[in-house]
Amino acid sequence: MPSKRVLVLISCLAGVAGLGVAAIGVAPARAETAAPSSAPAELEELRLAAGQGDATAQFDLGVMYANGQGVARNDDEAARYYRLAADQGHASAQLYLGWMYANGRGVPQSDGEAVRYFRLAADQGDVDAQIAVSQAYANGIGVVQNDAEAARYTRLAADRGDAEAQHDLGWMYAEGIGVARDDGEAVRYYQLSAGQGHGWSQYQLGMMYTDGRGVAQNHSEAARYFRLAAEQRLADAQGKLARMYAEGRGVAQDDGEAYFWLSLAASKRPDYTDDRDLAESRLNSAEIAEVQARVAAWKAKK
Repeated sequence: MPSKRVLVLISCLAGVAGLGVAAIGVAPARAETAAPSSAPAELEELRLAAGQGDATAQFDLGVMYANGQGVARNDDEAARYYRLAADQGHASAQLYLGWMYANGRGVPQSDGEAVRYFRLAADQGDVDAQIAVSQAYANGIGVVQNDAEAARYTRLAADRGDAEAQHDLGWMYAEGIGVARDDGEAVRYYQLSAGQGHGWSQYQLGMMYTDGRGVAQNHSEAARYFRLAAEQRLADAQGKLARMYAEGRGVAQDDGEAYFWLSLAASKRPDYTDDRDLAESRLNSAEIAEVQARVAAWKAKK
């Protein structure tokens, strides 16, 4: 299953099923400099540099106006400065101007213009822009829906080391979406993503090892990956790991561990309640109390 990306750039994708979709929040918070200064003298120097065509100064002024940093927030001015920098090929400005078009801030809302600017930045290697373009193609927002193009832009981001994109490309290979189905490639990209701590990739690797897809079936490896994902509080992984403990697959059979992980899973997902209750029925009162104390301690670690 595709994961959700924190940085979202296309407002119309909110709530739409597809790659890397999440609800839109505030504008991206990237700055070319460490932090554009809001001191009057330095602000005037920044304006002077921007007026002389300095793309970095133009971009930083756009960030300041977009966020009300040292100046009154003004989306029109933010968009104007982003455009000046974007038209000089400044990738971050192109990304941000695309975001402004996607959200109708300082410019008329236009998915087509949003994608056009995202693509300009993406073609310069900007990973966030590559993800945005892949989302647009996956969902047909501002462009004609095209899974192959979605996969192409996802690959660009994945091959630059983005864990979310690596997960999404693995999922596309596993499902044959935009690419020929290839379980070996799915595993390879899941492993790259999982190695960066991506919980859903760890879960998917658990599934691949369970089913012997793209790798030799190995329940011990499945359990190892389910545990990694379970420790990141993914209820599905907690449920899978619990069932492995209940059945003694890939791990030593342990009803207490099964009850522990099912208790955690059921606290998020009611469909695990019956399994949790069955696991509880196999324990005595002292064992139940011990596990419940562990569960309480786990939840307190948030």
